[in-house]
Amino acid sequence: MSFDQRKAATLASLSSSVTDKSPKGTLDTPIIPLIDALNSHPNYFTTSSCSGRISLFSHPKNRPKGGTWLYISHDLANADSLVSLLFPTDPTHPTESTPSPNDLVFRFEPLIVAVECRDVESAQSLVSIAVSCGLRESGIASVSKRVIIGIRCSIRLEVPFGEQGAVLVSREYVRFLVGVANEKMEANRRRTEGFLQALMGCNGFVGSSVATNNENENHADEEKVKADDSQFGPAGDSSCSLTATQIMITGEPTEKLYLWGHSACTLGDTNCNDTILVFGGFGGMGRHGRRNDSLLLDPLQRTLKVIQAEGSPSPRLGHTSSLVGDRLFVIGGRGDPLNILSDVWVFNVKNKVWTLLECAGCVFPPRHRHAAAVVGSKIYVFGGLNNDTIFSSLHVLDSDDLQWKELLVTGDWPCARHSHSMVACGSKLYMFGGFNGEKPLGDLYSFDVHTFLWKREEVAGRSPHARFSHSMFVYKNYLGVIGGCPVGQDCLVLALLDLQILMWKHVKLNSMSKELFVRSTANVVGDDLIMIGGGAACYAFGSKFSEPLKINLLPAPIVPFDEYHRPSEIEEKLVIHPCDGATEEKSIDVEGRKTGDVQISTQISDLNSETDSHSGNDGQQMIASNWVLQLDRKYAKLGKDILKKFGWLDLRRKAYPQEDGVHICFPVTQKFSSIFHEKQHFFGDESEGLNNLQLSKALAGKGFLLNEISSSTALHLLKECGATKLADEVVEIRRTSKSPLTLMTEAVASLIQHKGLSTSLLEQLPSRWERLGDIVVLPVTSFKDPVWDSISEELWPTIAKSLNASRLARQVSYGRVAPTVTRDSTLEILVGDNGWVNHCENGIQYSFDATKCMFSWGNLSEKLRMGRLDCRDEVIVDLFAGIGYFVLPFLVRAKAKLVYACEWNPHAVEALRHNLKANAVCDRCIVLEGDNRITAPKGVADRVCLGLIPTSENSWATAVRALRTEGGTLHVHGNVKDSEESSWSEYVSKSIHEIAATEGHCWEVTVEHVERVKWYAPHIRHLVADVKCRKTQR
Repeated sequence: MSFDQRKAATLASLSSSVTDKSPKGTLDTPIIPLIDALNSHPNYFTTSSCSGRISLFSHPKNRPKGGTWLYISHDLANADSLVSLLFPTDPTHPTESTPSPNDLVFRFEPLIVAVECRDVESAQSLVSIAVSCGLRESGIASVSKRVIIGIRCSIRLEVPFGEQGAVLVSREYVRFLVGVANEKMEANRRRTEGFLQALMGCNGFVGSSVATNNENENHADEEKVKADDSQFGPAGDSSCSLTATQIMITGEPTEKLYLWGHSACTLGDTNCNDTILVFGGFGGMGRHGRRNDSLLLDPLQRTLKVIQAEGSPSPRLGHTSSLVGDRLFVIGGRGDPLNILSDVWVFNVKNKVWTLLECAGCVFPPRHRHAAAVVGSKIYVFGGLNNDTIFSSLHVLDSDDLQWKELLVTGDWPCARHSHSMVACGSKLYMFGGFNGEKPLGDLYSFDVHTFLWKREEVAGRSPHARFSHSMFVYKNYLGVIGGCPVGQDCLVLALLDLQILMWKHVKLNSMSKELFVRSTANVVGDDLIMIGGGAACYAFGSKFSEPLKINLLPAPIVPFDEYHRPSEIEEKLVIHPCDGATEEKSIDVEGRKTGDVQISTQISDLNSETDSHSGNDGQQMIASNWVLQLDRKYAKLGKDILKKFGWLDLRRKAYPQEDGVHICFPVTQKFSSIFHEKQHFFGDESEGLNNLQLSKALAGKGFLLNEISSSTALHLLKECGATKLADEVVEIRRTSKSPLTLMTEAVASLIQHKGLSTSLLEQLPSRWERLGDIVVLPVTSFKDPVWDSISEELWPTIAKSLNASRLARQVSYGRVAPTVTRDSTLEILVGDNGWVNHCENGIQYSFDATKCMFSWGNLSEKLRMGRLDCRDEVIVDLFAGIGYFVLPFLVRAKAKLVYACEWNPHAVEALRHNLKANAVCDRCIVLEGDNRITAPKGVADRVCLGLIPTSENSWATAVRALRTEGGTLHVHGNVKDSEESSWSEYVSKSIHEIAATEGHCWEVTVEHVERVKWYAPHIRHLVADVKCRKTQR
């Protein structure tokens, strides 16, 4: 039965009403979305699964199998149920579920999913994703007949409760362990959800097969969109929503706005009041393609017309449009997969004329998917993409003198990214999200155009999820973020940031259809947000484009001041006592101005917190730079969850217990310190209707959802918990873990700044590297500028230290067959004395000089395949032995009887002899140094390996001569275009047959299998043809 047949049968059984073999009999509900996602991919299907479980198991003593589940839950466990099960009220009359005289074991077992994969390459890919999501015990379980992987992690718990029916633990200990197991269950669920989210970001899974257009103009980071039909949940604020309505357009067909990757600018300051100029993009009417149409949309009159302009730019997408006065500047973009643009065009809105500009100043490299924003007469451009290069430089174009300039900036420099968004508000630029080549980003930066200072903003409230290819806009004092990839249940949620108090608010969008706001545009016209274009190319269902929509922002909950209690926006209440004894309350703002008088009947006590009351004899207040919130231990988890949800927990410092053993101190941010006053009273509906029942549930930790409350309610809850603000006397700073890439970038940035070099050099830093033993190998694409040589003495040790490497090397060119016709390494040692490394792979020891010998990581699957063969009685000839890439798997794993190893690179021969001795197989290997066409044996081999790429054709005749007269098997390697795989296979078979005939053999020659080892280059695969030669009757 083939893989596809097995998958069809398995999926049919999943949809059947017949129970399965698990104790429950059905799939675990929490894992169904993950199972559906895995089964949606053509290369995978699940064979068994468990979402994670908490159980009590009765196991017969001295028996390896058998036993009974006394308690099992795939959700959080109920401590009362387990206590009543273990400690029945009437032990003399045990119920059916009372433990029998066996060993009792309490367990938490995490997620485990068995997945059958189409091939080893697919298995390795899925294992890699799982491991990166924290499921670190994932691995390949079987590769013999079927490729099976197990997805699992190490979060476990197993505790014996007793022997021979005697429970040896107390009720309190049972409750404690249930709490521990429940925490592990929550951690397990978070990892499961993270794995599912990662799958949604990979090509081929449900809702994720998204390409940028039909011309294979896709990037791996944006080939996925998750179609989510679920009801709106905690991603938005369920208490408020906005309505998205379709704009019914007259004039030109609406289909002309079926675009993505276009640009759009509101022409509010020109004679085209409140209209939107749309240019370029991919899609349009008829056959979808790149466009260069100039369209004018009037959202108020609901009309669309084509601007008949002179001299339009070439068709493109991924460009930017920036309006300066009555001139529209179009910068860069992508003309086709090989044509990334850097040109600048200007459109005169009044005269309707396009002009190609000749800009001076510094070089502006070609790019697309960058972001641009206008302040005054200057256009600021950040980031972007050009093939494998992702930019982190900030360029500015002066629209008056048409001069490009790269800015030398300071502060919290954002990492390189593309598909991000950037807007201007006053003298600041705000940038959110993007893709850094590895993952979506969710950071928010501001840039001051006067001080040239980048700042990573610390914002209160729940930040929008990490995303790219989204849209951003400014409305009054608010910054809005909408759409983007990956698309989830919050795809129809609008995130609003109050720029005055830096707090996020999330609003649900009500729409009749599920629009895909991916690579769409967002323009504000009056109080309306106009969404144009966006969508995705789904391989299964064709292209999906979004209709033009209008979202009225006026009803948006433009965050009332009383919700945040920020002193800069609201007034603090101070109580004074006039001489007549009446209580008078005066409102004083933070600058001390009197704002009004109110007579009240109830005296309010002094609102100074405990930290504010620590005064000296001179009466001056103590001012603390760091604060903590003290909570009783029983409220510690609730308090911490509240602080984390609203961004009030200072992650730079550590929490610590007080000496009394009763209280925990949590470090809090300055924002929280300024809005929290534990003795402040709440009036009216500031607690948003938090009744006594809800309050009691929250304090008891039962049935209360933090996503349902606002910040004012959260503050009220903290006060009810007895929270007290104290000056932090410990101030233990938490060491922030940074990735090696971040450490390297920061170290090199500091170095080049010290040397006065251009910050654009940072774009040549690698985002990936390899390790050979203890050598870190930098790719050939990194550090190409000759300027690096001038600081090499300081540069390379700096990089080695940041990557925690004792030795550092760099590829000086791509691996190739050298002019000497030997396969030489192109590695250059930058830090360290020599290039000898030790590497263990599949239990086999490899040692070699990395500067003189090649080593390919991509051939792992093929080495594993060769090692799985049964070669106990076989003689094998390897015509390109190298350091023993396939020789050692044949000897160590496949147990070959004898191997002839042919190699003419003396450095590789030296390493090969060393490796044969290190793996204790030198007695079964004969090393033949020199040209294999001369040294290879004849008529002895059952199997011949021809592991040379791009082609081994020059040695095919040698291989045929090495086979026995009865024939045998040839493993022929080659690099082949993906469109020519079948013709290459036929050519190999035909050529071997003809060579055999000329050598006097009457053989039947067939290609029994073609193994796809790896992608060698775009559309070029490394293939291995298993050619079987059988002797036939003449």
